[in-house]
Amino acid sequence: MGKADAASDTLRGGPRRRRVRAGGGHGVPLPLLVPALLGLAFLIVPLIALLVRTPWRSLPEQLTSPDVWQALQLSLICATAATAVCLVLGVPLAWLLARVDFPGRGFVRALVTLPLVLPPVVGGVALLMALGRNGIVGQWLDSWFGITLPFTTAGVVVAEAFVAMPFLVISVEGTLRAADPRYEEAATTLGASRFTAFRRVTLPLIAPGIAAGAVLAWARALGEFGATITFAGNFPGRTQTMPLAVYLALQSDPEAAIALSLVLLAVSIAVLAGLRDRWMTAG
Repeated sequence: MGKADAASDTLRGGPRRRRVRAGGGHGVPLPLLVPALLGLAFLIVPLIALLVRTPWRSLPEQLTSPDVWQALQLSLICATAATAVCLVLGVPLAWLLARVDFPGRGFVRALVTLPLVLPPVVGGVALLMALGRNGIVGQWLDSWFGITLPFTTAGVVVAEAFVAMPFLVISVEGTLRAADPRYEEAATTLGASRFTAFRRVTLPLIAPGIAAGAVLAWARALGEFGATITFAGNFPGRTQTMPLAVYLALQSDPEAAIALSLVLLAVSIAVLAGLRDRWMTAG
């Protein structure tokens, strides 16, 4: 490296990254290239197959059929409501994990992230045991307030929020840890309460992280299947969301299943495109 390059690297904050190019003295080793390409094909070929088998001519008719539109509308409403629940409960929880040092914080964080690795069906069973009519909390909701959540549209929202909230909490907590807490401290020294400092200072600072977490939570809620069918059932017009409609249509109307799957695929691509500046760029 010449002196000019070294000086340029110093001004840029460190040595520049250099891309590894296939070919030449620093090419990609064949034992790594082959499985890498196989892994890429393993992920992409099923998506290509979905696009190839899509009934493009009858797609408008499929997407405007009453059953499909009903499932799509219910999915959008429930996913949006679940995201709102995640925002109301998840943002304060993320602030607690990021800003407050309390005993057992690591254990609480592990519990918060548990739904990420928990099988969704197990999550649905856990919700039944907690919020079902005979559950440890659900029995009191039923006897005191007459509220029954399982096998209702509200149950769909609860199931989706349960599996989606960790995505929001992790995103917001990471943004909070990256934000400088001295702004909040300065606001409190000027007489603002902790809540006012959070509302007027912290929230504007972490707004991009909240937006990213909300989009991820919404997409996760839209695609939820296991916890929904276990806790809320599969009743058309009431609890049958798009993933459940895909599963049901695959047995009787494969073209409708493909059309619904294509909609979910388009939503997933839109989410990734919206988050590309945050998660899909290096450096």
